[in-house]
Amino acid sequence: MAEIFTPFLTAFILAYALRPVCLWLERHRLPRAAAAGIAMIFGLLVVFLILTLFITLVKTEIPLIKAQFPTWIQNTQSWLGPKLSEFHIDVDWGTLKSSATQKITTHLNDNSDALMSSTLETVLMSGSSVIAGFVNAVLILFVMFYLLIDWNHFFKLVRKIVPVRAQDTVHHLAMHADGLLSQYLRGMLIVISIMSVFYSAGLSIIGVQGAVALGVFTALMIVIPYVGIALGFTLAVLAALLQFGPGGAIVGVLVLYGLGQFIEGFFLTPRLVGERIGLHPVAVLFALLLFGKLFGFFGILLALPISAVGLVLLQYGWSRYTQSPWYQK
Repeated sequence: MAEIFTPFLTAFILAYALRPVCLWLERHRLPRAAAAGIAMIFGLLVVFLILTLFITLVKTEIPLIKAQFPTWIQNTQSWLGPKLSEFHIDVDWGTLKSSATQKITTHLNDNSDALMSSTLETVLMSGSSVIAGFVNAVLILFVMFYLLIDWNHFFKLVRKIVPVRAQDTVHHLAMHADGLLSQYLRGMLIVISIMSVFYSAGLSIIGVQGAVALGVFTALMIVIPYVGIALGFTLAVLAALLQFGPGGAIVGVLVLYGLGQFIEGFFLTPRLVGERIGLHPVAVLFALLLFGKLFGFFGILLALPISAVGLVLLQYGWSRYTQSPWYQK
């Protein structure tokens, strides 16, 4: 069922994220259909930009790996060779260097395009086949367009399904969840914008190739707690290591990302996003694993917002339970 629900869930989340853009265009007297179409084009441009950044990073890192790999072997020989000689272990470093370099170069040449293609396929289709992925993409765009047009009408129909005695409660919970998600999305956009400039400028000062793409990619990965910043940091260290080798550049990257985490974790996120989601770090990791398993890459992106909505429902259920006569007596 996850393969069936994934496109509809993706379309709903994207429509929710793009609805402020659609409303802004409608307030400027654009027809609703035109506003929905322009909002979708804007969303597709953002997705295309993210994919372009990732492909740029892959194309930058692979040639550096091919160029620097022989140097790595040489440095390893200088450091490890004397230690192995103490234990009377002889290694044919010349054969190892030529063989490993040939295999790595062949592997990268044969699989670099496949790596980017498979990554792109994973991002867009979450493991589906090419045809199924294309159908899902068309379905997502179709559902998202009509959700943007008929958003209010859709929720009026949902409201009619809810029993009259529960409508006020459901409306209150929906408004609470909507306020929580709206604050989260607006805050994350501001945080990502600030950190994109910070990381891009810092990496440019250090002299890392592809600093802008790497900085923006790292900032975008903030939406995936813990895992995202670890991925961005690993790529930055790898890029500095490939370009400069061990030395001051690595220290510069460590200082940059440490300072970035301090600014983002102690100043930007608490003030702009807030601590209202209130999920424990263990709960965040569990949500990432669960939704990633169920819905693939999009599940990882949606884990935190969906968990926040679930937390609202859980808190309401817990308050009703603790106030019930059965619990108190």
